[in-house]
Amino acid sequence: MANVNQALAKDILEQLGGAENIASFTHCMTRLRVTPIDESLVKKDALKKIDGVLGVVEEETLQIIIGPGKVNKVTEEFGKLIDSSGGINLEERAATKKSELKKKNSTPFKLFLRKIASIFIPLIPALVASGLITGISKAVIQAGWLPADSQLAIILTVIGGGLFAYLGILVGINAAKEFGGSPALGGLAGILIINPQVATISLFGEELLPGRGGLIGVLLAAIFMAIVEKRVRRFVPQSLDIIVTPTIALLVTGIMTYIVFMPIGGFISEGITQGLLAVLDVGGIFAGFVLGATFLPLVVTGLHQGLTPVHLELINTIGDDPLLPILAMGGAGQVGAAFAIYMKTKKTRLKRAIGGALPSGILGIGEPLIFGVTLPLGRPFLTACLGAGVAGAFQAYFNIATIAVGVSGLPLAFLVNTGEVLLYLVGVLIAYIAGFIFTYLFGFKDEMASEFD
Repeated sequence: MANVNQALAKDILEQLGGAENIASFTHCMTRLRVTPIDESLVKKDALKKIDGVLGVVEEETLQIIIGPGKVNKVTEEFGKLIDSSGGINLEERAATKKSELKKKNSTPFKLFLRKIASIFIPLIPALVASGLITGISKAVIQAGWLPADSQLAIILTVIGGGLFAYLGILVGINAAKEFGGSPALGGLAGILIINPQVATISLFGEELLPGRGGLIGVLLAAIFMAIVEKRVRRFVPQSLDIIVTPTIALLVTGIMTYIVFMPIGGFISEGITQGLLAVLDVGGIFAGFVLGATFLPLVVTGLHQGLTPVHLELINTIGDDPLLPILAMGGAGQVGAAFAIYMKTKKTRLKRAIGGALPSGILGIGEPLIFGVTLPLGRPFLTACLGAGVAGAFQAYFNIATIAVGVSGLPLAFLVNTGEVLLYLVGVLIAYIAGFIFTYLFGFKDEMASEFD
């Protein structure tokens, strides 16, 4: 297996122009992210045709989709190949990082959303783990298999629920990192809002409510504290910086948090929550169809990561999230479309690409299928969206909701409210079937897959 990963890494490196053309690289859950020095040396068409490469996306970095699990091993081999060629001289190539911001799609709005996404993406493993433990524990307790007052049930509840009680601190830490502040002060921004002692404060004739403003309030406070910290540091002598700068930043931010950020954060949070619930209540199955059908295009643009705080705010405010099951149908519709293509095509390379990406898609990681199969083919991407819309309407009609944020697909069933799990799985099946039918009948002909010859 190591030889296979090494061979794939070597093929990728060759089409990127060799080790001397790599300014930096890293990886996420499914993608090897590379910053080339000279993009003209990169053979993108050849990259896409490498066996094991499921797709290529051009954003701030060149993103080569390999798939979950495998990408870690290929990236490790990729790094070894670069090291054996002398490594990356970061000092000489630091300037290339700045040039990435000049990409044509790097609008201020997208850059801001990516900053917000960068705050929450590192938290996803913790959110998934905590959510799964909480969901499974609730299901086991409500099924009567484990007494609610037993020590095991209490331990599982504490393990699963701890993150959500202190999530504001982690969000504050990450927000401070993204906006150039001290992580510890960012954590304090979260504590300012979730501290139970906030209830002893009374302003303008009203007692403050701990947690008021939620994660929106934490973001506002942490970003503001980072700005204050950087501004104050300009005027404070270096010898006094460690004492004066954090003290002023905390004091000013604390006052602003209780007077401004908590009320504003609460107003925004309530607006988002009530607005989405109103859309689902008034729009019903039509709203579910639109939301389900338009989620895959959001994934393509990367804007879907900006929805993470919205999901968390819904859970924080009303106790569950009716939006996530609807959006999760996007990936399920695509799985159905992929099955249809697999049944119709006679191209071995396309079948191999689908076979490699389908397990990830079923488990809720849809990017390999999007960028490796449906989007390059064009029409199947649209029929997958239609299938997702049908299932999204189903989820909206039955008001299915999750108790935590996690990956979509089949694993999301563990996070669905007890009593709604079967309905959620029926919705997933509907997405598979609808995506399959739309694609099989209207979405695919083998001549469309010429690049898989």
